[in-house]
Amino acid sequence: MSFIEIENLTKDFGEFRALNGVSFQLEEGKTAAIIGSSGCGKSTFLRCLNMLETPTEARLRIGDKEVRFSNGQTLGKEREAFGFRREMAMVFQSFDLFPHMTALQNVALAPNKVRKLPRKQAEQQALQLLDRMGLRAKAGSYPTQLSGGQQQRVAIARALAMEPKVLLFDEATSALDPELVGEVLDVMKVLAQDGRTMIVVTHELHFARDVADVLIYFDKGQIAEIGPPAELLANPKTDRLKSFLTRYNHVLAN
Repeated sequence: MSFIEIENLTKDFGEFRALNGVSFQLEEGKTAAIIGSSGCGKSTFLRCLNMLETPTEARLRIGDKEVRFSNGQTLGKEREAFGFRREMAMVFQSFDLFPHMTALQNVALAPNKVRKLPRKQAEQQALQLLDRMGLRAKAGSYPTQLSGGQQQRVAIARALAMEPKVLLFDEATSALDPELVGEVLDVMKVLAQDGRTMIVVTHELHFARDVADVLIYFDKGQIAEIGPPAELLANPKTDRLKSFLTRYNHVLAN
């Protein structure tokens, strides 16, 4: 049985259908990369999965946690939905760090307040995660004292601090200067190699090809193609994906 199961995920904003019956499965320890043009529903998909947006219709399962939606309402008890959401942590395009807190405080905050870890224990865990991100020396720095790449690595450490079973990345490198993209992708690559279960919305096609286990092409709120990354990128079946990939020919040639 797959670790993640998404069935008929649909999201309406008024009369506009942003997601139209999205279904797929992912095994534990695998990485799924999602690509597609702007406005195709990629970010909305992640936000629905993380319940930042309430799906109109869906059955979602991660491990033994399941939640269902109908007519824009959560079915079942609120604590079940909360338990499902606790299985995930999300890294956003913008770093969303608290500017008045140091890197250490940003990472330690949620474990202390949400997971109820004692402050000293939360800070020790945060320091270990910052060390893993190569940022131990920056533990006492505020976000304005960090580069964009460093801030995003702090954000990844913050996500890991909640000990999620699934990591969600929403264009985690899109706000970075080109020279800083690599340091964040390197961290994500190590996480994938370590067997983290990840769903990554990205426009970094070389990362999708070289790191992901499955590639998903979104088009008009639906999964238009899904399969092994190298195969999908080399031999797209739909004209829409062929057209989308033409702008990345120079990347895929390397």
